[in-house]
Amino acid sequence: MSTLPALWRSSHPGPTVVVTVLAVVLGVSAGLDAARLALLGGAVFAGQLSVGWSNDAIDARRDAAVGRADKPIARGEISARAVGVAASVALVVALGMSAVLGPAFLGVHVVALASAWSYNAWLKRTAASALPFAISFGLFPSLATLARADPLPATLWASAAGAMLGVAVHFSNVLPDLDDDAATGIRGLPHRLGPRTSAVVAFVAVAAGAIAVAVGSVVPGSAGAGPAGIAPVVTAGLVIVLAIATAGLVRAVRRPDRTVFRLVMLAALVLAVQLAVAGVSVAA
Repeated sequence: MSTLPALWRSSHPGPTVVVTVLAVVLGVSAGLDAARLALLGGAVFAGQLSVGWSNDAIDARRDAAVGRADKPIARGEISARAVGVAASVALVVALGMSAVLGPAFLGVHVVALASAWSYNAWLKRTAASALPFAISFGLFPSLATLARADPLPATLWASAAGAMLGVAVHFSNVLPDLDDDAATGIRGLPHRLGPRTSAVVAFVAVAAGAIAVAVGSVVPGSAGAGPAGIAPVVTAGLVIVLAIATAGLVRAVRRPDRTVFRLVMLAALVLAVQLAVAGVSVAA
């Protein structure tokens, strides 16, 4: 039992919970019944656990080398093998629950998880490090709509917004760890571009995602445009994201510090809320 807290902390609990909650919110918006909503939440939660655990298991030696005090494996609280086994079990559970929701959902979730695992295992070291985030987050809105009894893919604007959110998350996540990563041979795209350019890319991506949501879900006649009642909230989200992005860009150019990282994450959170509110219209 003493290993359970360490195992939970190794799962990257913050992102795991946030992504699962967002999936459930989109599922409610897509009109899922209680059983399908529970399966969607369970499949996404198990999938995110597998991604977080595989990341820590694969990076165990790197984390120990740079003294990552926030990593349970590096602190000796749990073994990399135990976390790796947990990742494999969670992956099997995620795929099993996905299969119950139908072949379309299973196929898309397989691609999304394979993309995330490929980042952990290899692509984080390459110039293509942003690609798995764009793919997995771009497919994310379709998980809610494909979980329906009459499965449909999400609209193009929702998928584009998801992909932009993924790119922003990637560039912002690595900003605080650029030095540690460089010391252990990680040379993803943000490392090659440097902190200032990476921050600019993150802000531009999150702004582009907010614009995609606003145009796709609010503008009359747009494919997938939702009820007029969501327009004020989505528009307010766009204004907030653009304001944060503008302030962040100015600071990033002058001094790319942890405040820039926090501003990127704040803008990404607002975009996620914006997408969740517009979720009533994500079905194509």
